[in-house]
Amino acid sequence: MPDDLLGHLIGPTPYSAVWLWVAIALTVALIGWYTAVFAFTSPGRQVPMLTAVRTEIAKRRYARAVRAITTRLRGGELTATQAAAELSRQVRDFLHAVTGVRAQYMQVDDIADGELASAAPLLSDLTDLQFNRRTMVDAADAGRAAEELIRTWT
Repeated sequence: MPDDLLGHLIGPTPYSAVWLWVAIALTVALIGWYTAVFAFTSPGRQVPMLTAVRTEIAKRRYARAVRAITTRLRGGELTATQAAAELSRQVRDFLHAVTGVRAQYMQVDDIADGELASAAPLLSDLTDLQFNRRTMVDAADAGRAAEELIRTWT
């Protein structure tokens, strides 16, 4: 009677082997994700190939931004003072992105004394253009010089 039914009882169904492979794949994907995040967000000096790629991407991006500012200046959307401020910000942001030096917060004299010395004359002209009403610096020429500096930066 009740003992006759015990022969039909079985243990719980084991997990499918597919779940093991899914867990392994997810673990590998997670490790790959963290590796990629750390590699692509770490300072560029650690991975030479990534540094070259980052520099090239930054050059294109900031050159495009400088060209857009120059176009807006020619179109009359910006005054020379506004264009100089935007150009200075773009050049300083570019220098920070490529070298890691926080050029946004440095004085032009400090930039001239450091590793960014080749950018100091342009930044000096942009500062003069931005704050000196009697300047002889042309904003369009400064825009072309900024784009040239960005494109030729090594």
